[in-house]
Amino acid sequence: MEKASLISVIVPCYNEEEVLPLFYAEITKISAQMTDKHPNLRFEYLFIDDGSKDHTLRDLRALAVKDERVRFISFSRNFGKEAGIYAGLQNAKGDYCVVMDADLQHPPSFLPVMYEAVLSGEYDCATTRRVSRKGESKVRSWFARLFYRIMNKISQTEIVDGAQDFRFMTRQMVDAVLSMSEYNRFSKGIFSWVGFRVKYLEYENVERAAGTTAWSFWGLFRYSIEGIIGFSTAPLSIAVVLGLISCLIAVFIVIFTIVKTLAFGESVDGFPTLMCSIFFLGGLQLFCTGILGIYLSKTYLEVKHRPIYLVRETEKNMPAPPEAAAEQASEQA
Repeated sequence: MEKASLISVIVPCYNEEEVLPLFYAEITKISAQMTDKHPNLRFEYLFIDDGSKDHTLRDLRALAVKDERVRFISFSRNFGKEAGIYAGLQNAKGDYCVVMDADLQHPPSFLPVMYEAVLSGEYDCATTRRVSRKGESKVRSWFARLFYRIMNKISQTEIVDGAQDFRFMTRQMVDAVLSMSEYNRFSKGIFSWVGFRVKYLEYENVERAAGTTAWSFWGLFRYSIEGIIGFSTAPLSIAVVLGLISCLIAVFIVIFTIVKTLAFGESVDGFPTLMCSIFFLGGLQLFCTGILGIYLSKTYLEVKHRPIYLVRETEKNMPAPPEAAAEQASEQA
């Protein structure tokens, strides 16, 4: 007989008021199906409100009143999805933890298959991998694939192309992820770095059920830089390589100039040569200094030991509903 187990479903949210009702209906339906098959299972739904500017927090309060399985953490401001994932894992009570998005691009219907894979003992984690990028622009898809190719060439941490943050993990793996408490977080790399046995479930890309994505192209670009800097020191070697190349070019130019002058008697135009050398070497120096600056800035943020997130409200200290507040006031009167 299976032992009693709690599954914590962690859902980072940012401006998700349009899709929250759809997600809640779907996740509770799948949860009911799983508990029918496995009566030992219990669920908690932990929503992380990442400083939403719409009515996401209001809807989470209503869900918490309606369903005792619903918990939420509301940040004091927007700290980003990475902070939301970390907060969810840190506050989850489950024997198993699921990280998934509220927009239904991570289909809850995969949860039974994920649970069976982890329950078998053969895997510590089950996750999904997109085999297509249907619905994305060609430019965005090309840059995404380029990122994975570059990342896997320069880093010792392999990140599977198309792998998602949608993961079903054992408590042991969750504790391993939480032990990496760095400020600059890149969850895809962290999930891969901690190791453990992972089962990949392939599926076609699913578009958002409602609302619009908060990820812009620039936001994804910055996120990719975070991953490269966080899991590879290869960019630091670029300065050495470029320095060597520039020295070889300089030696070649000197030899070419001497041969041209002695053999053909041509005069050397000093100004164009000087300007080209200045711009070439100056550009290399600025580029290499910029790489060093990025690593230094990440180190600077790490050593300050600032908290990854700050909590403003949870289901335990949320304001009382208007009806309850009015009733309490009348009783006191």
